[in-house]
Amino acid sequence: MFSFKKTLKAAVRSSIFIVKLIIPLYLIADAMLYSGILNRLAPVFKPLTEIVHLPPESAVGIAAGMIFNLYAAVAFLAPLNLTPAQWTAIGLFLGIAHSFLVETTIMKKLGIPVVYSLALRTATAVVAVKLLTLFPLSFNSVNTGKSGVETQEFKSVADMLIHSLQHAVTLSVKIVFLVVAIIFVLNFVKSLPPVKKYSEKVNTAFSLLTGLTLGITYGAGVLINEANSGNLTKRDIFFIGTFLMICHSVIEDTFLFVIFGASWIPIVGLRLALAFTVSPIASKIRCAVSD
Repeated sequence: MFSFKKTLKAAVRSSIFIVKLIIPLYLIADAMLYSGILNRLAPVFKPLTEIVHLPPESAVGIAAGMIFNLYAAVAFLAPLNLTPAQWTAIGLFLGIAHSFLVETTIMKKLGIPVVYSLALRTATAVVAVKLLTLFPLSFNSVNTGKSGVETQEFKSVADMLIHSLQHAVTLSVKIVFLVVAIIFVLNFVKSLPPVKKYSEKVNTAFSLLTGLTLGITYGAGVLINEANSGNLTKRDIFFIGTFLMICHSVIEDTFLFVIFGASWIPIVGLRLALAFTVSPIASKIRCAVSD
């Protein structure tokens, strides 16, 4: 039977986690951008741009995407006049390897080690772009004429913090409303008699579907709620976590790059193919090692 009280408690618990995670990390991200630390980190990422056939001036955008989020990456990459093939490569690479600051923390909450998350996503992203080069696309670099990053101007640190806090709160509110709605719908659906017979499949499938459509950050509350409620085994969590680190938020993330000319078919296709290939193999290795 559906319990409004229990569902509300689960929703509040997940919401508190999201707020405590998003707001401080958002402030840290903006502070790093404002202080210019990101520009100093960019050279570390230049070897990656060579591996994935991108011009060196895109290093700052790659760094922003990997550390923070895709919107930061796009903001830095948009002025570089990249080709559709290069946007496709970026969309594929950053679609897998982005938001490390937030998403590795979320995965750690699910019991997945940070080192594993970072290694899996970076290696898979590189492999994905290498596979992409087999497609008939041109990856010739263009002369952009820009190598720096323009950040928003603020009169003072206080202005920056106020601006950052406003955006962090707005983002948190949006995510909380979405997560609360999903948790209520999910718990109601799971309380239906026909669904109870196949509860294990429903839990696993819904967790995957949530991550695939909403992404790790937006789906975090739902995933963590399912894990904490005991509906998923450790093996399920590891499989789902591995799958979603490779392939999540396929709609929003992909079309963010499509508007710049990227091709969505190789981005979605390669991410799905790698997720379905790597996840079962990683799960079997994990089980063999733990046994």
